Amino acid sequence: MLETALEAELTEHLGHEHGQTPMGSNMRNGTRVKTVLTEIGPVEIEVPRDRDGSFEPVIVPKRKRRLDGIDEIVLSLTARGLTTGEIAAHFTDVYGATVSKDTISRITEKVSAEMAEWASRPLDAIYLVIFVDALVVKVRDGQVRNTPYYVVMGVTVAGERDILGIWSGGDGGEGARFWLQVFTELKNRGVEDVLIAVCDGLKGLPEAITTTCEHTIVQQCIVHLIRASFRFAGRQHRDAIVRSLKPVYTAPSEVAAKDRFAEFAAEWGSRYPAIVRLWENSWAEFVPFLDYDVEARRVIATTNAIESINARYRRAVKARGHFPSEASALKCLYLVSRSLDPTGGGRARWMVQWKPALNAFAITFAGRLDRAIH
Repeated sequence: MLETALEAELTEHLGHEHGQTPMGSNMRNGTRVKTVLTEIGPVEIEVPRDRDGSFEPVIVPKRKRRLDGIDEIVLSLTARGLTTGEIAAHFTDVYGATVSKDTISRITEKVSAEMAEWASRPLDAIYLVIFVDALVVKVRDGQVRNTPYYVVMGVTVAGERDILGIWSGGDGGEGARFWLQVFTELKNRGVEDVLIAVCDGLKGLPEAITTTCEHTIVQQCIVHLIRASFRFAGRQHRDAIVRSLKPVYTAPSEVAAKDRFAEFAAEWGSRYPAIVRLWENSWAEFVPFLDYDVEARRVIATTNAIESINARYRRAVKARGHFPSEASALKCLYLVSRSLDPTGGGRARWMVQWKPALNAFAITFAGRLDRAIH
């Protein structure tokens, strides 16, 4: 395929097909063998030449032995948490080709400008719901320490998931000042209103949100509550516990939720009393969730969309073990976000049957979605 394309380029350069009468003094002058590193491994090709040496091929440029497909392989493997040494070994084992660790580092460095552009891109004016989640990453800065990284995801009016940004909490961590900087940045990037902000006990976050978006409702995260329940449960019982808890957070009213929770406590309380106590202690923060329409609740409590993203982040972090710097960890998390969306924006459909949910939000928050919908 490469040789056919190169032959077509030379034909266009010379102005005549192979075997035809040359239109000028320049003509074909045989071929030379060249080995290029492609995404399927090293390939030996014959590159056509012209007599006066003016032919400059585009598909396989002169003095270039690595084609661009290799970059995507390196970035994809980096997003999976592999180190430069592991990626180099992968090329040796799978393709039989030698790619130095310095070359791999240069490839990943090229994404820094792209990451900076992504982190400052304009955002939508209105988000129905935003989720703030924390991820702990081991960073070696003199000594290995646990550094929190915060991912902010939004649900757009069109029903898409949008990863708004990723921030390191290494310099002072969470607090009112930190979160005020984050949400001021989001506001400067175009966010004017957020209907509901879902988080879980992050210090200073509620105050920062209401300072930048004064009408935003801060809600206890159901996903975090379920995830916290898993800390006390055996792995073999987790699916059954989720099925037993679902009637609680999908109940039509607080009274019905209490009845369903009593059933849950009767079924699991003797085996896992800590889970029952966890929900009892969090009940006051959980109850406002029941005031929303059922369709709106489905958006807030959709665990699959959030957990699938978290699983990708945690898989990459676990594979790497620890990172040499906060910047390298941030780059890895960005590449994971990039891989979630072929366009590189980190967007995807949040859930099926979006219109009933949009109608529920439009009724509950009357007037606040008019500008975005029209």
